Amino acid sequence: MVFHNGGGRPRPTLLRRWGLTAALLVLALLAYCVHDAVSLPGKDGASAKLARWSRCHYLGYVADVVDGHPRTAPSGDCSASDALTQAQPLAAAKPKPRPTPTVTPVPLHARVRPLVSPARPGEGVFTPLSLVKGQPVIQSATMRPDPYDTDFPVGVVWMRNKALTFQLHPGAEEPGGSWAVPSTIPAGRRTGLLAAYNGGFKLSNGDSHGGFYLNGRTAVPLRSGAASEVFHRDGSLSVGVWNQDVAMAPDVVGVRQCLVPLVSHGAVTDAVRYGGTDVWGLTDGGNASVPRSGVGIDRHGDIVYVGGRELTVQSLATVLQRAGAVTAMMLDINLSWPSFISYDGKRQPRDPVPHNLVNFVRDATRYYDESSRDFVAVYARR
Repeated sequence: MVFHNGGGRPRPTLLRRWGLTAALLVLALLAYCVHDAVSLPGKDGASAKLARWSRCHYLGYVADVVDGHPRTAPSGDCSASDALTQAQPLAAAKPKPRPTPTVTPVPLHARVRPLVSPARPGEGVFTPLSLVKGQPVIQSATMRPDPYDTDFPVGVVWMRNKALTFQLHPGAEEPGGSWAVPSTIPAGRRTGLLAAYNGGFKLSNGDSHGGFYLNGRTAVPLRSGAASEVFHRDGSLSVGVWNQDVAMAPDVVGVRQCLVPLVSHGAVTDAVRYGGTDVWGLTDGGNASVPRSGVGIDRHGDIVYVGGRELTVQSLATVLQRAGAVTAMMLDINLSWPSFISYDGKRQPRDPVPHNLVNFVRDATRYYDESSRDFVAVYARR
């Protein structure tokens, strides 16, 4: 049907208007698509990109005109590059790498300034004694006590407190009695064993001037002001003056007291300089230089042990202080008692081989047998 205006000229029908509008929309969409097609990333030219887009959208005849020769199928991967019909997939999120656990390396302890000058090569220099996971958690050094006793070196041991467990063992006679902890290191308790060392003066006759406490039981009353080894539930060890530096607490499982401090606040005490046998005990033959031993703690909380066959009270205190002890105490003295033993479990972890630190008179297996006096066993901490 055609409508005429007054002048007789026909007007466009509604259908033609709709058709023209649709054509314009198609052309606009085509122009948009072609623009996006040639704008795709890549080294190909605009004609190659347009041809590829045409074949991917089933317009092969257009591609033939652009390329100048016919093809029967699209080339390349249409789905991967068709940014007009589908969204690009998001890149998979890469998992964050987990940090590799690191073990803080344990450095070798600084050299201890020897007692004798001039020093011999290697004197006072620490070397690894026991390794845990490749780290030298127990280290040792030796030095001469004086220019004459060259056959009786002093042994110095440094122990990393956080890497070790210290366990107090009662002796069969000192303090005596029946305990859940044995007076030996039995065959079933040697795995992880790294070291053992002697306890203090006798408790039964009051020579120690201090007490003994283990697992809630007091064998000899603890004394305020006494130098004390304090054993904690987590296996760590403290050394201090009772009720001054250290005291009873819920985590304390053992206390071994002996005399007064050799070193306090990093300095050798006046008792060392002026004390006599009433302070430091009777010695074999009344000699000043006899087998002696002592233990201390440094400013980092690590443990220092010193022992040897020929030591005065002054030389023992001096070596402990030079080795870094800020608080230190004497342990046992005279020929049969001082000892530091290391254990090598490389071949037999459940039954490690014992070795004396220096030439102590007792055999290195002494704590594998029943001990008449108390001692300390040192294990690798689990």
